[in-house]
Amino acid sequence: MKFSVSSADLLKGILTVQKAIPAKTTEAILEDYLLVLKGNVLELTASDMEITLKTELEVATEEEGRIAVPARQMTDLLKELPDQPLTISTLSENSFSCAWASGESTLPFFNPDDYPQIPGTGAEAVTVEVPAQSLVDGISNTVYASSDEENRPIMNSIFFDIKADATTLVASDLQKLICYTADDVKAAGDASFILNKRHANVLKAILGKTEETVSITFDDKVAVFRFGQTTMVSCLVVGKYPDYRTIIPKNNSNVLKINRVQLLNTVRRIAVCSPKASNHIKFELTAGSLEVSAQDVGFEIAAHEKIACQYDGEDLVIGFKSTHIIEILSNLSCDEIVMRFADKRRSALLLPSEEEAAQVKVFGIVMPIMVR
Repeated sequence: MKFSVSSADLLKGILTVQKAIPAKTTEAILEDYLLVLKGNVLELTASDMEITLKTELEVATEEEGRIAVPARQMTDLLKELPDQPLTISTLSENSFSCAWASGESTLPFFNPDDYPQIPGTGAEAVTVEVPAQSLVDGISNTVYASSDEENRPIMNSIFFDIKADATTLVASDLQKLICYTADDVKAAGDASFILNKRHANVLKAILGKTEETVSITFDDKVAVFRFGQTTMVSCLVVGKYPDYRTIIPKNNSNVLKINRVQLLNTVRRIAVCSPKASNHIKFELTAGSLEVSAQDVGFEIAAHEKIACQYDGEDLVIGFKSTHIIEILSNLSCDEIVMRFADKRRSALLLPSEEEAAQVKVFGIVMPIMVR
């Protein structure tokens, strides 16, 4: 193998796939980048066998070939080089050189045949075209609501519910649930898949701002995301996602309308005095007024704050975990929010105000907690 390439272009490609290199692995070959040179196209691959990233670069080729190169040393070397032409060539059966204008580095390479076979989709796979920005927005607006418990993989994920008229991304940790609807993502028929939250975050991170469309091909085990010169192959979470539509409140008749930032800042201040183990806060709702309070009896601290609002409904006292409210309000982008309540025991619905609902297609559900 021998080719020439800009060091900056090669570094950009390597940083794109680097996120798939495992932190720990029993398979040493997965600590390498797989380089495959055909014609004037260099394909870079990294994988931990759950997620695989590939990208392609145009290079000046003198001799085609395949090698597996140590990821850490290759990345560290390229980070220290200013942008300049770089020539990479194999020297022997197990070493290669990186030569630049004023120097050269010699590194080992490993048998590319030892690199594991990357899984692909089957004949029954479905393909949908997704605007890149809608995919980024959908992940950003939902991933924080998924569970952090890795032993519950279905809840440690984002559910893609694809319909003929729109696609809904859903994430939940069973205490809160967030739904984001993308009207511009449609399919010929109903389909769905469950994407691990780590894979979703990697996808969001590598989607460039210049990308317009992402092609998603998936079956019941694997999803392949293609955009520009990059491909991400993700092993999907296998299982049945809970029927989220059945838990969306339909008849919450007590309605609070309030400035999102004002409520967020109030909850943050009051939460300072909430019990550290539970983060419990209390909402007391009366006509035209919301009082937020918290108390930690063990440390003899308490706080309360009353703010004006629009509230239409019965007087209500209801408790929440402050971290849930803060997370949802922080990730919404609307100016005003509406909270709909049934009573102190049933879940509350958070959504943008009617005036902003057409632009902000996301809503949340949060479970209450019992407070004294």
